[in-house]
Amino acid sequence: MDYREFYAELGKLLYAVADADGTISPQERESLNELIRSRLAHREVHTDEYGTNDAWYAMFEFEVAEEQAMTPEEAFQSFSDFLDARRDEVDEDTRALCLTLADRLAESYHHTNRRESELIRKLKEKLFSLPDIRKNSNGGSSLR
Repeated sequence: MDYREFYAELGKLLYAVADADGTISPQERESLNELIRSRLAHREVHTDEYGTNDAWYAMFEFEVAEEQAMTPEEAFQSFSDFLDARRDEVDEDTRALCLTLADRLAESYHHTNRRESELIRKLKEKLFSLPDIRKNSNGGSSLR
């Protein structure tokens, strides 16, 4: 799996969650930064040509989606299409990570609202419809 592409698509998913209610709060932005620092960046060892940890591509794509005024539906669909194209490459740990990040971001500002709950329900359906892949062939998580 191309992990930069994964992180970029994850950024779109998180954008969809944050913007589900039509606005992205400063608390959601801070929560996103903290989630990337605490849940992604520490486990990602690869960097780009500028020395930036690949996990930060989630934040970059979040910002691009916002600048392009992408709708939450478009952003979620992009993530969903990514999963469909790589359905045999996304293991259970990666699925759980995506769901945890979406849940935590939704909870970060006045708890999860109805629109965020619906989006997370759709995410669960999508993630649980993928084939059962436990670990990659070298015994590790698909996130290296």
